[in-house]
Amino acid sequence: MEDLLAGKSISTGIDEEIIFEQLEDSSEAIWSLLLASGYLKVEGVSQASDEEDSIYLLALTNLEVRKSFRKMIQGWFKKASARYNDFIKALLAGNVGYMNQYMNAMTSSVFSFFDTGNHPSERTEPERFYHGFVLGLIADASLDYTVTSNRESGFGRYDVIMEPDDKGADAYIFEFKVRDPGSESTLEETVQNALAQIEQKNYDAILTAKGIPRRQIRHYGFAFEGKTVLISLGTGHFLP
Repeated sequence: MEDLLAGKSISTGIDEEIIFEQLEDSSEAIWSLLLASGYLKVEGVSQASDEEDSIYLLALTNLEVRKSFRKMIQGWFKKASARYNDFIKALLAGNVGYMNQYMNAMTSSVFSFFDTGNHPSERTEPERFYHGFVLGLIADASLDYTVTSNRESGFGRYDVIMEPDDKGADAYIFEFKVRDPGSESTLEETVQNALAQIEQKNYDAILTAKGIPRRQIRHYGFAFEGKTVLISLGTGHFLP
């Protein structure tokens, strides 16, 4: 969905026999319905093998449709909870308990409409889905922060950074991970791997180069599995 709103394409299978009862469980049924309704167009098709279905490259048909989708998503956040800004307040206060409560309530009510994927290796790239969802939640932070995504810092590319306009305020780095059942037994392990990646790849570098001391940089790990979310705050640099 993030790619569609950015004017890009998505790759997915298509269910030619749409069954409305499957819309909450099948992303292919949803994309097929949007395609049949004229909201999406086919930009390319990869030839299917004997054992696999064809993969379609889909995009929104025009700018007006993209604007409508953006308004629809903004409407979800407004309707889902009157406490929308409370997520950012909890984030800034380090209230991880409330952040987890809020996120899991949101995912339960919203994620059923889209495919979040059951495995990180699936074609739908569920990590992008979660990434876009969290960016939507923190959109209001742009009043006091510069929010950037997927840029180089240290030895890799971070997921999200919130850089404060007030250099005396804290900065925030987010890393998102979808649990890999093959190597991670719990979401707690996944979220710790997310926090470890921030440290190992030195994502702080882009902020420290701008004069923000490490003690003012907060690390948040987000671990996802289906509609379940676990958020953890790193305990690294919090020194006077």
